[in-house]
Amino acid sequence: MVAKSQIKLITSLAQKKYRQQHGLFVVEGIKGIKELLKSRFKMQILYVLSENKNDFESEKTEEIDQNSLKKISFLKSPQKALAVFKIPQDGEINFPDSGLQLVLDDVRDPGNLGTIIRLCDWFGITDLICSPQTVDCYNPKVVQATMGSLGRVNVRYIDLELFFEQNKLPVFGAFMDGIPIYDEKLPENAILVLGNEGNGISEAVEKQVQHRISIPQFGNVTAESLNVATAGAILMNTFRERGGR
Repeated sequence: MVAKSQIKLITSLAQKKYRQQHGLFVVEGIKGIKELLKSRFKMQILYVLSENKNDFESEKTEEIDQNSLKKISFLKSPQKALAVFKIPQDGEINFPDSGLQLVLDDVRDPGNLGTIIRLCDWFGITDLICSPQTVDCYNPKVVQATMGSLGRVNVRYIDLELFFEQNKLPVFGAFMDGIPIYDEKLPENAILVLGNEGNGISEAVEKQVQHRISIPQFGNVTAESLNVATAGAILMNTFRERGGR
C-alpha cells in the first residue's frame, strides 16, 4: 500500500516544476531501473510487484500490488517496477575539447530527446549539450525513451551562446539547404548542431555555425524533412564512420 502523500508526490513529478522543486524524477521498468542503479544516479525509493522483488537487492525496495502501481505509473500499461531517483546537482561544467559533441537547439518532443540520448550512448557521445528551451531530460516520456541510456550520457542545459564562446571546435549545423554531408570533409573533433522539429536551428545559433550540412534526398521524394532523431542518427553515424578521413 502506497501512502496518499507518496502517490501525490510521485504523480506530481510528471511536471517539470515539481521535479525541480523536489529534485526527483521517475523511472519505470526493470531494465531502465537497473541501468540507472549502475550509474551516478542515486535511488530514493523503489516499488516492485511481489513476484519481481528478487530482481533487485536494495533496502529501499517496497513491494506493491498492481492496483497501487497503476496509481503512480505514468504509463497506460504499467510495468513491473517504478523507482524514484534523485536529480544530481551539477557542479562546474567542463566541456571536452575533442571528439564529437552534439548540441540540441530547442528540441521539444520528449520522444525525440529520449531517442537522441540513446543514440549518443550508442555512438559514444558522453556529453549532450541542450539549450534551456529543450525539453527536460527528466520528463517521464524522455526517461522511458532512453531505455537506461540516461545513466551513461551527461545531459547539460546551458545558454548556447555561452557554450560556443567556451568551445573552439568547428561547428557543423544540420540544414535543409546545406552541403550534402557525404561531400563534406568531416573532422574527428567537431560540434554537431540539431535544431527544433519545426523551425530548425535558430538565427542566433546559426551565426555560430561554420559548416552547413544536409542529408541528401534520393529519387522522387515528397517528404518535407526527416524527424530530428532520425536525422541525428544518420549524421552521427556519418561523423563516426568518416570523421578524420
